[in-house]
Amino acid sequence: MLIIPDWPAPKRVKAVSTTRKGGVSLAPYNGLNLGLHVGDDTERVQQNRSLLQHELSLVQAPAWLNQIHSSKVIDLKQPLTGLIDADGSYSREPGLACVIMTADCLPVLLCDKDGTQVAAVHAGWRGLAGGIIEAALDKFSVPANEIMAWLGPAIGPIAFEVGGEVRQQFMAVDPQAALAFTPQAKVVDGQSGSDKWLANIYLLATQRLQKYGITQVYGGEHCTVNEPELFYSYRREPTTGRQASLIWLD
Repeated sequence: MLIIPDWPAPKRVKAVSTTRKGGVSLAPYNGLNLGLHVGDDTERVQQNRSLLQHELSLVQAPAWLNQIHSSKVIDLKQPLTGLIDADGSYSREPGLACVIMTADCLPVLLCDKDGTQVAAVHAGWRGLAGGIIEAALDKFSVPANEIMAWLGPAIGPIAFEVGGEVRQQFMAVDPQAALAFTPQAKVVDGQSGSDKWLANIYLLATQRLQKYGITQVYGGEHCTVNEPELFYSYRREPTTGRQASLIWLD
């Protein structure tokens, strides 16, 4: 089962997010696990990747990255011949699919209104705070008002508990980030209250996009933690698979 973004992207822009449905991986990775780094059987993961490539009618394999929670975005000008450390990719080349894997982190897909440029970003909170979205947007050669974004399946705002230091990192860049955090009261040794917050990663990403000048932002309706039949979630199950979000030019 694939999720097709509901956004007004040009016809030649193709984009999907996978779910865990389908595939050949066995428990606890059961389904379409696309991550080679999570302990699953390598042959099964490679078979899952081949199944996906075939279903999407991609001649070239997607540009799988070694994601490291960074703000590094690479230019895809030709198929990758090795594994590159990065958390996003950008391309103007037809048939070269930008892809990132997630299991709670936020996938962000970007394209321009004319359908000439695309990018995929792995936006965990560290990358998001570190400017991964801005790094991808800087690759585009058009004004911000000609770029649109789709926010793929990620951990939802009722499940994403973080410490106060995470909140402070975002607020240091933009005080409006405070709107994306809700206090999470806990009782410890009879005392109420702790520096824990529920974070809305969709809102944090939207704020970053809007601050850059992006007004067309779509998606953001799933919660990977609370939809176990559809999505892998590292926070729900530390030993689990990865789904993927891809975007390319036809």
